[in-house]
Amino acid sequence: MTSNYPEPLVIQPRDSHQCTIILLHGRGSNAAKFGPILLSSSISHLDQTSTGAEHTLVSAFPHAKFVFPTASRRRATAYNRSIINQWFDNWPLSTDTPPATTPQEKQRREYLPADGLRETSLYLHKLLREEISLLGGDAKRVILGGLSQGCAASLVALLLWDGDPLGAAIGMCGWLPFRHQMEDFAHGVHASEPDEDNPFIEQAEDEDDIPPPVQAMISLAEVLERSLPEKPPRKLPFQHIPLFLAHGTEDEKVPVGYGREARRCLSEMGVDVTWEEYAGLGHWYSGDMLGDLVAFLKKYEPDFE
Repeated sequence: MTSNYPEPLVIQPRDSHQCTIILLHGRGSNAAKFGPILLSSSISHLDQTSTGAEHTLVSAFPHAKFVFPTASRRRATAYNRSIINQWFDNWPLSTDTPPATTPQEKQRREYLPADGLRETSLYLHKLLREEISLLGGDAKRVILGGLSQGCAASLVALLLWDGDPLGAAIGMCGWLPFRHQMEDFAHGVHASEPDEDNPFIEQAEDEDDIPPPVQAMISLAEVLERSLPEKPPRKLPFQHIPLFLAHGTEDEKVPVGYGREARRCLSEMGVDVTWEEYAGLGHWYSGDMLGDLVAFLKKYEPDFE
């Protein structure tokens, strides 16, 4: 059964609506806690506004509608099954988390996110289609991203996205769930191995081999029990979506190594990744990070004239 997702927090644009930026909060938070603080945060590297005020995301993108979804409430296995807002259940990634002591426990932890990610990716795809429709069907005017677990959820949703490529994607302090399951396919390790259970195997015998990035996406879809198209695509829409990933080097909740691994895996899958690290920064964003994020988005901002 699909969990309930509250209505998103929507901040309407100052000027005419020309693009939509969808941003997901982290685990245990919600749209009301995450959105207003982010939008009021000062951005580095930008000149002051005409009134002398510091720039924010709202002033940097006056034509943008900001949409902040809230995750459904789920039981958190690692926290005595307490009920919190989370896009999916996952074992903590912090360096002080005790490692799994058995192969069974390790596997249980690895697959813990599957149910939530299946539901969340379906929800995000629905939200994306709604916003694209409001913008005349122009997917290039929609941007998806998030912080921490919200970043992880958005990356999975983008890998499984089968619509037109979005304008851009952004992720802060995040990681890539099921990276290990996808990485061998992204490297092409399994490209020539037969698989009796692969639904595309008969088609592949008469066509070129399925490209490794597409095989990686198929492996992710199978883990999440997501339905697949009858015929595999030759390229992923995500390969045409520029991605900005940013991480603090002193992140204690999601160590920067997880972000680096996500960058490497996605780059090997053909995603155009811009990567930034911030010395001394913990598990949050900073004015410098937001400044780099704005500079990145400005390169891909649609022509509003």
